[in-house]
Amino acid sequence: MKEIYLDNAATSWPKPESVIKAMNNYFHKIGGSSGRSGHRRAIEAGRIILNARSAAAGLLGVSDDSGLIFTSNATTALNTVIKGIFHSDADISSSHIVATTMEHNSVLRPVNSLKNKGLEVTLIDGDEFGQVSPEKIRSAIRENTKLVVVTHASNVCGTVNDIESIGTLCAEKSIPLLVDGAQSAGLLPINISSLSIDYFACAGHKGLLGPQGTGILYVKNKDTLYPVIAGGTGSLSDSVEQPDFMPDKFESGTPNIIGIAGLAEGCRYLLTHGVESIYKHDKKLLDIFLNELSDVSGIKLYGMKSSVNHTAVLSINIEGMDSSLVGTLLEERYGVQTRIGLHCAPLAHRTLGSFPHGTVRFSWGWANSEREIIKAAAAVKKINSISRNSK
Repeated sequence: MKEIYLDNAATSWPKPESVIKAMNNYFHKIGGSSGRSGHRRAIEAGRIILNARSAAAGLLGVSDDSGLIFTSNATTALNTVIKGIFHSDADISSSHIVATTMEHNSVLRPVNSLKNKGLEVTLIDGDEFGQVSPEKIRSAIRENTKLVVVTHASNVCGTVNDIESIGTLCAEKSIPLLVDGAQSAGLLPINISSLSIDYFACAGHKGLLGPQGTGILYVKNKDTLYPVIAGGTGSLSDSVEQPDFMPDKFESGTPNIIGIAGLAEGCRYLLTHGVESIYKHDKKLLDIFLNELSDVSGIKLYGMKSSVNHTAVLSINIEGMDSSLVGTLLEERYGVQTRIGLHCAPLAHRTLGSFPHGTVRFSWGWANSEREIIKAAAAVKKINSISRNSK
C-alpha cells in the first residue's frame, strides 16, 4: 500500500533533493563553525549563513537582510519577541498585549507566562471560520498596549488573516505587530517590506522546505527588543557585553549551520519555482478536496468552505467517530497520513467548535498530486459510510 503524506503543516515532506545535497555537502566537505575560527572550513561555514540570509530575504521580501535572525524554530522566534519587548517585571505588569484565540501555543504559552507576572492580555475571538476581524483588534488596543500578535494562517483550518489591514491599523496607533508566519512562509506570497510588520516569525521545516531545527525571525528595529539569550557570537569577543548590532544581537551560540544550509536551498527552490506557482497548486488541490467532501452527510469541515483566504490545510470530523480513530483508520487501511487532535491550538478548536476532541487535519504540499487528494477524499468517504451503516 502506497503511503500518502498529508501532514505538511507539521513538517513538509519530501524535501527537494537540493536541500539534502546541501546538508550532505556541509558534513562531507565543510564541517566548520561560522565566526569561530579563521581557517577555510570556518570561512565556508560563514559563507553558507551569509548566502542563506540573502536567499531568505529575497523570498520574504526583506530589503535589509541583517534584520533576519536564524533561530532553532518558530517558537524560539516568537518567544524572542513576546518576552524580549519587556526589560523588567515592572514593565510587564504595566503593559498590555493583544493576541487572538486562533494562536498556536507557541504564542499562547509565552503570553500566558507573562500574564502570570501581571501582564494584561486581550484575546480576540476568531469567527466561525477562524478569521480575526481587524476592527476587533483596533477596538482592543489601549494606551499601554505593547504588542499585537496575530497568526497569518491558522494551523488548524488554514484560514488566512488580513495582515495588511491589521498592520496598517497597528501602524496608525504606533503599536508593533508580530506576525506568526509558521503556516504561511513559503506557502503564501508575502513581501514584508511592503507591509506594516514589525516582527515576522516562521519555521524553516514547513513551507520553506528546510529541515527541523531551523527558523527565522524578522526584526524591523533592533532597538525595540532585548535579547532573551546572550552569549558568544564570534564578534566583540573582548567584551562581556552582548553586541547591540544586527544580526549578532539575537544570534548567540553556535548556529545550526547544516540546518541553515538546507534551509537556504529550500528558499532557493521556492525562489526558482515561485511561491505563486506553489500557492496555485495548493489551491487546486484544496478545490478538489472541498468538492469531494463539502456536501457529504456526516462529514464536518472546519474553516472557510472555499479556496479564497485559505492555505493547504483542512480539518474535518466524521459524525459519531473520534478523530483519533479516523486518523488511525486512514493510515492503517488507506495509507493516508494526517494529524489528529488539538494541534497545539486549544483555543482555536474552542473557537471552531471542535474542542476537546480536536479534528483530523489534512495538509498537502508541493509534492502531492491530484490523484493523492482524490484517494484521500475517497478514503474519508468510505470511513464515513462504514460509520453511518453501523448505526
